[in-house]
Amino acid sequence: MKILCVLYDDPVSGYPKTYARDDLPELPGYPGGQTLPTPSSVDFTPGHLLGSVSGELGLRSFLESQGHELVVTSDKDRDGSEFDRRLADADVVISQPFWPAYLTAERFARAPRLKLALTAGIGSDHVDLDAAIAHGVTVAEVTYCNSISVAEHVVMSILNLVRNFVPSHQIVLDGGWNIADAVARSYDVEGMHVGTVAAGRIGLAVLKRLAPFDMHLHYTDRHRLPLEVEEELGLTFHASAADMVPHCDVVTINAPLHPETEGLFDDELIATMKRGAYLVNTARARIADRDAVVRALQSGRLAGYAGDVWFPQPAPSDHPWRTMPNHGMTPHISGSSLSAQARYAAGTREILESFFAGTPIRDEYLIVDGGKLAGTGAHSYAVRG
Repeated sequence: MKILCVLYDDPVSGYPKTYARDDLPELPGYPGGQTLPTPSSVDFTPGHLLGSVSGELGLRSFLESQGHELVVTSDKDRDGSEFDRRLADADVVISQPFWPAYLTAERFARAPRLKLALTAGIGSDHVDLDAAIAHGVTVAEVTYCNSISVAEHVVMSILNLVRNFVPSHQIVLDGGWNIADAVARSYDVEGMHVGTVAAGRIGLAVLKRLAPFDMHLHYTDRHRLPLEVEEELGLTFHASAADMVPHCDVVTINAPLHPETEGLFDDELIATMKRGAYLVNTARARIADRDAVVRALQSGRLAGYAGDVWFPQPAPSDHPWRTMPNHGMTPHISGSSLSAQARYAAGTREILESFFAGTPIRDEYLIVDGGKLAGTGAHSYAVRG
């Protein structure tokens, strides 16, 4: 089989020869009891850079020993890209949310041999799920592999915005000591009301990590959490985002992108938020209206916006989120720490081993299978029909 793998470019200084740390902590499993990826073995060193072109997700030795062809590229967006040229006879496409190879209906039509679209990470909205269903292509992702990584990034982003960290750090870099300038936009999170749009693996992990900060915790989700969880964390449930956001000083978006969430945070919804609220989005960029966010920051309706998801990805140099005021944007890095890469590379191999052997892929990894939404996909996504 031909496996077409789309990964982000190596560091500008070249693929690392050494790393800042010698090892990774050993985890017993994921919160809630799901086991870590269980491939037969791995051909990489945990803690090494696996998500870039030279890292190859640690797959080359395994795939070539099985007689498969592996093509790895970062070239995916331009006309005549290597991705497009290689797609016609690809059996498997592997992509990451951080450098997505957008599998559109048109691309599915040009890939008659495609059988598996595999996300090395979580979030398969770069795959047209309706087209995958129509073409009988299985869609899978390494569920939970970087959920905690993203949750940590959310908490960091909230603290960065509320405490005005980035501008304060810039003062140091510029050789200054402008305390009044630094603290004129700096607050404590203690006592603030924070709400998450969706309280799945990431959203719930965010709430758990914010609880020790003595914040008031809110959430909305299609699936209400058990009463004991609400009582343990002191959560207030809201039936919808529209019901929740007027109560919050901080809102964090942790929902998948689907027809119900696309464009959710538009001018109308943002206008109902408290003046000076903060919005953090590490989910998907299109859940927020790009220009509505810019307008809200310029007017002061929002005191800050942070996250690491853009559309398209990579974002063009003139994307307005690069230059809008009071933002804390990063490239899409929240789920691609070296710790997370070890898990999603192992999970990718586990899925491939099942696929090649014709044995069932773990239900929690499945998004589309057998011509319909399946597993995690049936819980998290909707199709346009």
